[in-house]
Amino acid sequence: MELEVGDNVLCTVDRIVGTVVFVKMHLDRKDVEGSIVFSEVAPGRIRNIRDYIVPKKKIVCKIIRISPSGHIDLSLRRVSQKESKEVKEKAEEEQSYVKILKSTLKDKAGDALEKIKAGNNLYDFFDEARKNPKELEKIIGKENSQKILDILNTQKKKKAVIKKEIGLSSTGSEGLNDIKEVFGSINGAKIKYISGGKYTIELESDDMKTAGNEIRKILEEIEKNARNKRIDFSIREK
Repeated sequence: MELEVGDNVLCTVDRIVGTVVFVKMHLDRKDVEGSIVFSEVAPGRIRNIRDYIVPKKKIVCKIIRISPSGHIDLSLRRVSQKESKEVKEKAEEEQSYVKILKSTLKDKAGDALEKIKAGNNLYDFFDEARKNPKELEKIIGKENSQKILDILNTQKKKKAVIKKEIGLSSTGSEGLNDIKEVFGSINGAKIKYISGGKYTIELESDDMKTAGNEIRKILEEIEKNARNKRIDFSIREK
């Protein structure tokens, strides 16, 4: 896995030296070190770093800089709760894939994992294998592939949920009816009124990528409908 600025990665706190936190990232069967300065741990003044971080704790950080020498600077405070949850859930899912491989392939599991990780991360590989098992069959054979897919299909996969807050405001005499018409053609998403022109759009899908694409299309449609009705539209960032 090649790291890039902006990536969110699961880290294990290793040690705290002065005003710098050193962490380990386990990538491609080796530990890679990164560091977090205190100003990137949390906003404002930190009186006791152990209120936020202690050795051995698993945290999700965002890569903010990779030096030419390969040193990685990270930020904890720039990771949202949603992003942290997504990374941790993916890590848990990957661990379950490793256990399934080991229980099915026994001593051959190590070789299979190396081949899979050569060009993929486990989460994306098995997510694709659920829909198209050809690559999995090439690595472990059709019989073993079917055994693993049978196990995966019996597991209840967590749904990806995306929620966006939007604003719609109209000064027209038919404002309320116009807003109802803006939402009238929207299918597949839950729309909830909050207050004063604020609404939430919530969408559930099988994976985060699909959910993101679908809610983007819905927001584009709402914006188009609002523009046709001369209604002010905005997406409220949390």
